[in-house]
Amino acid sequence: MTMHGEPLPTILPIDGLSHVRGDTTIPLSEQTVSMLLAQTVAAFPEREAVIFREQGVRWSWREFAEAVDRLAAGLHALGLVKGDRIGIWSPNRAEWLVTMFATARLGLVLVNVNPAYRLAELEYALNKVGVKAIVAAEAFKTSRYLEMLQALAPELATSEPGALQAARLPALRWVIRMGDGQTAGMIRYADVLAKGEGVPRETLDALTGQLDRYDPINVQFTSGTTGAPKGATLTHRNIINNGRFIAMAMRLSEQDKLCVPVPFYHCFGMVLAVLACVSTGAAMVFPGEAFDPQATMQAVSEERCTALHGVPTMFIAQLDHPRFADYDFSSLRTGIMAGSPCPIETMKRVVAQMHMAEVTIAYGMTETSPVSFQSSTTDPLDKRTTTVGRIQPHVEVKIVDADGATVPVGEKGELCTRGYSVMLGYWDDAARTAESIRDGWMYTGDLATIDEEGYCNIVGRVKDMLIRGGENIYPREIEEFLFRHPKVQAVQVFGVPDPKYGEEVCAWIVLKPGESATDDEIREFCRSQIAHYKIPRYIRFVGEMPMTVTGKVQKFVMRDQMVCELNLGEPRTA
Repeated sequence: MTMHGEPLPTILPIDGLSHVRGDTTIPLSEQTVSMLLAQTVAAFPEREAVIFREQGVRWSWREFAEAVDRLAAGLHALGLVKGDRIGIWSPNRAEWLVTMFATARLGLVLVNVNPAYRLAELEYALNKVGVKAIVAAEAFKTSRYLEMLQALAPELATSEPGALQAARLPALRWVIRMGDGQTAGMIRYADVLAKGEGVPRETLDALTGQLDRYDPINVQFTSGTTGAPKGATLTHRNIINNGRFIAMAMRLSEQDKLCVPVPFYHCFGMVLAVLACVSTGAAMVFPGEAFDPQATMQAVSEERCTALHGVPTMFIAQLDHPRFADYDFSSLRTGIMAGSPCPIETMKRVVAQMHMAEVTIAYGMTETSPVSFQSSTTDPLDKRTTTVGRIQPHVEVKIVDADGATVPVGEKGELCTRGYSVMLGYWDDAARTAESIRDGWMYTGDLATIDEEGYCNIVGRVKDMLIRGGENIYPREIEEFLFRHPKVQAVQVFGVPDPKYGEEVCAWIVLKPGESATDDEIREFCRSQIAHYKIPRYIRFVGEMPMTVTGKVQKFVMRDQMVCELNLGEPRTA
């Protein structure tokens, strides 16, 4: 199980072109998620595995596997069968982690619902993939999950658990609520566990034995360029192998303890953290339900964590915290900074001040399970601070120009990737799948370069997606929503640089003749309908948009104007 050992061979570009093929000397795993967990439990039954500090949960690998089996038995007793979609809507809680492995045990397709989603997004996601059951937290911060489900399915008030027939959520039958409270039409998580008590372990083993590594196991929504989110559909084989190779790049082993302040619903939490740990026997430490800099530093210090993950904004929040000096980071060795471009100065501070001499940077996208490039613990610091590392094993990448031709080393183009990591497709969306995956290559939409040593640098985006604090935001989705406002005639959304989040959302709005509106009025319109991170921070009401002679809107002109007006600097990033 141990992942320490010789570094992978150096991979150089092929024939002077921006084309690299990852190492294939280590074979791909052909296991399912349940087989991977069982292997780790057998190797390290009594080692510490899972620590949820806020909930007071501390499980060994054996205890964790028992919790997984209890829930799997309960879900089976509810009548859920292989291929059914089951949503999980919650911040980072033990129930989320258990649900991830219990659904995999039965071959249910786990649908990650973003904890920040509001009504419109939730309704779309649940209906797009036909979610039959959803496991939901009661509430978190301003998100009242059960109340939102009741708003979309008022029929819950008069229905028996499991017999829901909701006009707006036609596929949904079960709402499984966390916590001790009782809610009409819903079943408590604890009661699902109780229902499974009569299901023998042999029944679960028989069901698990029928699963295939190529089966879809997870749907993760990415914001859609055409307004509606897309459900990237991933298999056991996709995410297990990505987790394994991520762990190898960090040299993780059962001796390690990884602190995980990043969210589960995102590949960062689920694959780069959880599956990397399960593939090696490393312990997972969860500081809280959502990121809090002090709770994270306290967890690292008190649990003696050896690794820490985060998006750049999380590391900045810790480094700049007034109590940073009170905590002991001497146990740290490695971790991953990813999710959005990593400021070079931040990277250097993490190495120097947080004891993370072997910190790595990773690049990828949900559709590729997610990581394609990652720096290794042995890469020189300048390569770890200015690039996203080298190609991962069993993955192939080429950088192409507008005509699809592979560009010479060092030239800019669109990054395309293929291999085991490419998703099955977007759920129930053949057209958008065909746009993105051509001849097995996933066209990422990211502009990149590959140097003569095989290191990759992400330099921009083919389309105008922006990344705010690790969240991918597609302006078109926000534009489509703002068009619904009765006073709005035209709207353009784009990103502007931000020292904390990397980018912030800016909207230019043309109002209908004779109308007036305020920034706050527009934000209030967004508040209960779209996720908080998509709500524009900057709003400008303008008479007209800058256009080309052919009538195309020039977002770069607007962006430059806002950068100048707000005196925003461009951060230097890898």
